[in-house]
Amino acid sequence: MLRFLVRAIGLVALAGAFAAAVMDGARSIANDTVSLTPVGAALAQLAPTKFAQLPGWAARISPKLWDPVLLDALYVPTCVALAVAGAILVALAAPARERRR
Repeated sequence: MLRFLVRAIGLVALAGAFAAAVMDGARSIANDTVSLTPVGAALAQLAPTKFAQLPGWAARISPKLWDPVLLDALYVPTCVALAVAGAILVALAAPARERRR
């Protein structure tokens, strides 16, 4: 059951990556320039109040967590971040292959 849930979340993340890539592609074609939506901008649109609390939450865990780690991660394009997360989750949920003798 857990394997099914992890695989389903991974597939939803891959579908979200595809949708983000299509939206970024359409925006890029319309503007005649490459424009990719960073994760930070997507999170700020989805949950603005929670996104505003993110620096304080990260500082409580570790002061160095916000500036070098999370701040750089928020600039990664959304389609890339979702594709990587989805691929990892799908790979983790893959059934073990039978050993050949």
